[in-house]
Amino acid sequence: MAVKSREQHRTGRIGWLRAAVLGANDGIVSTASLIVGVAAASAVRGDVLVAGVAGLVAGAMSMAAGEYVSVSSQSDTEQAELERERKELAEDGDFELEELTAIYVGRGVEPALARQVAEQLTKHDALGVHARDELGISETMIARPVQAAFASAGSFAVGAALPLITVLLVPENSIVIAVIVMALIFLALLGALSAQVGGAPILKSTIRVTFWGALAMGLTALVGSAFGTSVS
Repeated sequence: MAVKSREQHRTGRIGWLRAAVLGANDGIVSTASLIVGVAAASAVRGDVLVAGVAGLVAGAMSMAAGEYVSVSSQSDTEQAELERERKELAEDGDFELEELTAIYVGRGVEPALARQVAEQLTKHDALGVHARDELGISETMIARPVQAAFASAGSFAVGAALPLITVLLVPENSIVIAVIVMALIFLALLGALSAQVGGAPILKSTIRVTFWGALAMGLTALVGSAFGTSVS
């Protein structure tokens, strides 16, 4: 009889959550930094918005392409490993059974019981059990390139839109300070939200995301200053 688990695990969210958090974080930091640089050069609001929108589009496409290529490479590797394992199971099933038994013995299971478990799981789904216990590939953790690409691009666009909205709402002479302050607030909220969704410590995640975002914007301001752009 099948038993329905009452536990709510979050490991299935890891792939898209990582891509979404990375995309939103990059969207906020890169667009806010771009806006600060352009606005600090005494540009008018229209020029700042054009630069920000261009950064949003370019960044979202770059994130999508980069994430798709990266995760596709991981997916290709996983598929190659699975194909090799499938071939080994067909050519030398006895050795694969011994290998699986040894894995369970190494995890603390008694040899006789380990052999019995290995036999039963092999009869049920030989490739699946070897993928999970030998290769470390499971359904919840498998690479999904398209999902990761859309999550990165969409979250980048959302993150980048936040500094742009700030530009629209604040006085033109306050754009630089307002964007920096609001970007830090957005980053703190992003850290807290991602921790909540992933079940991680909220304070630790919030401090980490905010700190690195602030550091990135600070370094960008220093670079701008070195090239003759002052932030006031």
